[in-house]
Amino acid sequence: MSKPFTGPIVAAGAVASVVLVAFLAAAGREAEDRQAAGAQKATAVPAPRTADGKVDFSGIWGPDQHFIYDIHDALKEGEELPLQPWAEKLARERMSKDDPEAHCLPTGVPRQAPYPWRVLQTGTHLFFLFEGNIHSYRQIFLDGRKHPADPNPTWYGDSVGRWEGDTLVIDSVGFNDKFWFDFAGHPHTEQLHIIERYRRPDRDRLDYEITVDDPGAYTRPFTLYGHSTYQHGDELMEYICNENNKDLSHIVGKDPRNRYFKK
Repeated sequence: MSKPFTGPIVAAGAVASVVLVAFLAAAGREAEDRQAAGAQKATAVPAPRTADGKVDFSGIWGPDQHFIYDIHDALKEGEELPLQPWAEKLARERMSKDDPEAHCLPTGVPRQAPYPWRVLQTGTHLFFLFEGNIHSYRQIFLDGRKHPADPNPTWYGDSVGRWEGDTLVIDSVGFNDKFWFDFAGHPHTEQLHIIERYRRPDRDRLDYEITVDDPGAYTRPFTLYGHSTYQHGDELMEYICNENNKDLSHIVGKDPRNRYFKK
């Protein structure tokens, strides 16, 4: 079992030369190690199903690095984010020390932290339980309800799900504009509308396509692609960054793992 971190997962940049906060590099290595450990145990066993025959997404899953540092990496090869000029300018100007996640605030959607997360599925709800950042959760309603007419803007939005065969489609609106999409600082507005499509082709693999539609910050909708590996024998650990956040004073510049980093 890997050791928990006492500080948040935050980005470090450069002053004159590349300066990385040691704990961030360790967090990235930990995420890769945990994902690799799960992949080594992966076998082509059919995905489990619930009593009513639905695919059961329950279990602990590793993060996809493409949803952490720069979401450009989650696009199809050769594609670019269709940023409006003001949104690209803002992403380039944002510094890692100002990242809401560095201040122990939620990651929002579709951003991930480099720690595992658990899916808990019932007949009426799906919950994402996050180990990292603020040890928070996200809820998706599966009971057929519609979005409220005027949802209160929140970090994770209002999410409702429906089934298309073995694919779970999650429709989310009602986001605030506070969270960043990644360490690169890609923004969004309260017009954000996200549609996620989750599939579990076998026991050990979770595939997802996430379509982002935000006419306030992007010129057209775009789709991100990712997958996670089932983490055999792993459990979520308590992670509270609020009580011991000592990293902000050490964070400078931008994270070097995104295209806006200047060497």
